[in-house]
Amino acid sequence: MNPNIIHVQKWSQPPPAEEHLFRLLQAEGLAPFRWTAEPGAVYHAQTVAYGRVIVVLAGSIVFGFPIEAAPTTLYPGDRLDLPANVPHNAAVGFQGVVCLEAHIHPR
Repeated sequence: MNPNIIHVQKWSQPPPAEEHLFRLLQAEGLAPFRWTAEPGAVYHAQTVAYGRVIVVLAGSIVFGFPIEAAPTTLYPGDRLDLPANVPHNAAVGFQGVVCLEAHIHPR
């Protein structure tokens, strides 16, 4: 996978348990952590100097990419690979969201 391209992987079946997804990210050499957000939370546009991998465990979140691509909604099991320095924003769905996230620092 090209680390400079936004990649969204939709999960077509019921997602595996959190522990399984955590281990999958660890197997990629990542250090995932869990975070939650309340229903309706909004994260204004930002750009960070590191890449991010985000996997939704529960609820939903819409990520917007004002310059790069159309917005996408992530549901349980869905994964977003977001390269460094890509402007993005997010809005949490009506049930809130629980995610695993890992950072990919430039080498």
